[in-house]
Amino acid sequence: MRELLVMKNITKKFGDIYANKDINLIIREGEVHTLLGENGAGKSTLMNILIGLYQPTSGSIYYRGKKVKIDSPSKAMKLGIGMVHQHFMLVEAMTVFENIILGVTKDSSIFIKKDRIKKDILELASKYGLNVEIDKPITEISVGEQQRVEILKALYRGAELLILDEPTAALTDIEVEGLFRVIKKLISEKKSVVFISHKMREVLEISDRITILRMGHTIKTLDKNKTNAEELAALMIGKKMVSSKYKKVSKTKENIIALEHISFNKESKHNGIKDISLTVGKGEILGIAGVDGNGQSQLAQVVTGVITPHEGNIYLYGKKVAQFDPNDFINSNISHIPEDRNKMGLIGDMSVKENLILKSIEKSKFSLKKGLFLKKKIINQYSNEMKKKYDIRCSSIDQEVRNLSGGNQQKIVLARELEMEPELLVAVHPTRGLDIGATKYVHDKIISARDKGCGVILISADFDEILKLSDRIAVMFEGQIVGIYSGDNPPIDEISLAMAGKAE
Repeated sequence: MRELLVMKNITKKFGDIYANKDINLIIREGEVHTLLGENGAGKSTLMNILIGLYQPTSGSIYYRGKKVKIDSPSKAMKLGIGMVHQHFMLVEAMTVFENIILGVTKDSSIFIKKDRIKKDILELASKYGLNVEIDKPITEISVGEQQRVEILKALYRGAELLILDEPTAALTDIEVEGLFRVIKKLISEKKSVVFISHKMREVLEISDRITILRMGHTIKTLDKNKTNAEELAALMIGKKMVSSKYKKVSKTKENIIALEHISFNKESKHNGIKDISLTVGKGEILGIAGVDGNGQSQLAQVVTGVITPHEGNIYLYGKKVAQFDPNDFINSNISHIPEDRNKMGLIGDMSVKENLILKSIEKSKFSLKKGLFLKKKIINQYSNEMKKKYDIRCSSIDQEVRNLSGGNQQKIVLARELEMEPELLVAVHPTRGLDIGATKYVHDKIISARDKGCGVILISADFDEILKLSDRIAVMFEGQIVGIYSGDNPPIDEISLAMAGKAE
């Protein structure tokens, strides 16, 4: 295979911190090349250099044999390099069609030839199996469809090298299969794909070659057929990793929370819940399985007091909830790992230490007179302890969280929520975007909380995670609970059918 891209001795410094140091990467024509590494290993920084968002401190990039300077995303796109980010870059106020053509001028006409352009886009979508409803607003399509729009957008702009950053993080197994068919079609046409993922099973299925990064350095590049999951995991974290298997428990009679016939926006199949009755016992994990966009978000918001149900009642510790207010739920010792850490879990302009104590600022441990006078020395000491305990990789506890990798941002949320020693933990996609080592750590912490008597509602699009952690599994489809199963030797085929709306 011919070399398409060569990144040679790429170094990127932020202040005194090396995000990348002397990284070498070669992408061949017509291959899927996976970048594998822990959170903070430098994968996203390297790709942001490749698409022109960052400029390297030193090093060179060669594309199709020529040395190039990529100083903007538009320059990258002109070369034929496109990227689908983990957090999609779509304009929600626009339709699918408007997002795809945004900023693109393919001829000199001042008028947009909608019919011809739509025809071209639909032909492209058909060619690669990227089924999208072209006139629908972005807000009305699923996560999987949004990803297809992002890929279509890049291909319409002429991408020959497509970077997919954590592309399966929010997809179901069926949607992942569809994505892999698209990737294989691209490769058959000599296009190249850089695949960034932490899911070892998927990496070993779709990759041709795999490059491991650790602490900003290139560790090794391997052929997929000459390695295995154990070797890759060891190279990622620098030591042999022992996986955990968790014992399942039986539901206790003591309920922490009980939902009785709860409905919210029940006419909507994807943004509402309909007649849900559930209980979560002390010291058990109730896993909520299902395709993203079937009411899981609304369920999480109801049980954390963010929204008020239109019908039904909720009982917390045996008492009926009279008022739905997030602060009341926090004061009732309920912790929440939200589905979107950037929008709901963190304040990007604030420092690591400020985000770590965000919910505890008025507690006597950290302040006098309910937050008026902060105990700065104690806050610094506590924050440094959390940094070490949760392996939060930052230059200091005063660094703004917006400048951290997604995985390290997630660790801050986890530290804050788990250290409150909650009686009920609502965990929504708790390991989304986390590497294999961090995922194991989070799973261990959730199990530890359960074993101390905490009830856990685990909402995850990662079916393996649901199966691994849940003591009971409830399946959601179109806003309803369509089945509840034991987490001990669960009927996987039956649950899979229920997730697809085909429960018997």
